[in-house]
Amino acid sequence: MAFPQISRRALGLLLVIAAAAAIVSPATADEVVALTEADFEKEVGQDRGALVEFYAPWCGHCKKLAPEYEKLGASFKKAKSVLIAKVDCDEHKSVCSKYGVSGYPTIQWFPKGSLEPKKYEGQRSVEALAEFVNSEAGTNVKIAAIPSSVVVLTSETFDSIVLDETKDVLVEFYAPWCGHCKHLAPIYEKLASVFKQDDGVVIANIDADKHTDLAEKYGVSGFPTLKFFPKGNKAGEDYDGGRDLDDFVKFINEKCGTSRDPKGHLNQEAGLVPSLNPLVKEFLNAADDKRKEVLSKIEEDVAKLSGSAAKHGKIYVTAAKKIIDKGSDYTKKETERLHRMLEKSISPSKADEFIVKKNILSIFSS
Repeated sequence: MAFPQISRRALGLLLVIAAAAAIVSPATADEVVALTEADFEKEVGQDRGALVEFYAPWCGHCKKLAPEYEKLGASFKKAKSVLIAKVDCDEHKSVCSKYGVSGYPTIQWFPKGSLEPKKYEGQRSVEALAEFVNSEAGTNVKIAAIPSSVVVLTSETFDSIVLDETKDVLVEFYAPWCGHCKHLAPIYEKLASVFKQDDGVVIANIDADKHTDLAEKYGVSGFPTLKFFPKGNKAGEDYDGGRDLDDFVKFINEKCGTSRDPKGHLNQEAGLVPSLNPLVKEFLNAADDKRKEVLSKIEEDVAKLSGSAAKHGKIYVTAAKKIIDKGSDYTKKETERLHRMLEKSISPSKADEFIVKKNILSIFSS
């Protein structure tokens, strides 16, 4: 099979776009440092003590530990004498083998200046982990309070939030004594954090033991029960999907038209309006003196859009105008500028804005 040739200029542009896609805004980065085979001994055994979790992505116990470990990382982030880190043993087998890891998660403490670890055998709560690290490192770090992104409902607020026709709402009906609810809680909290930048999405819960009237109204007979109330169906529908974070994120993206990954970052589909693709192709193939005619068609189609598609459609129009005014090099230069901006410490909302623009520019570069 023959593959089409690609110019150096086009290849360079694709590399810039790929690099920009890989950028993670510091404002939304993980609190725990992910180590690899290449950098493990550059970070561990140096001028600070290190607590390292050796884990596997498929491990249930690792998933349960993850939110506690993230809180630990957030709490010790400013402690210069301590590193909170993790290693994916599926990806970096040699590191895990070197340090005798035979089960997951394995947590080891590496003292300052040493690659001889001490295995952590305590409880896997953030409080117990912090006490251990403080003891080993001689620090006195307190657990950082992380605000909840889950909307807590009551009988008084349920209708105004859940039945709002402008919102897609996922509701967990739970009981405080329920073991399955406790297991779900950190995953559900993470889900709420993933979509906290999306105004049209609400991740909520309600204590069904306390608000029995609503539990009865919606036929709740076991815990946790999850019901989805989309904009177009405020009678609610049962959520019967998986209860891992990936399952929930996929469900919300499909149902709500969002484009998030499990870390809360926008993916490469964010902002794209597929219905405009034929006109973009026509615009790119048109002679310079014919592009204004195609631009008029794009403007007409964008005027018919609504909601977020209308907002993003305006970026298509602006990109086409800039290409007409400044030439085809505009997409490359603007993508490079966005790449530089995404490397800086910027707010999550600003990062979203730049990623959407970058994704749309990639369509005009293809």
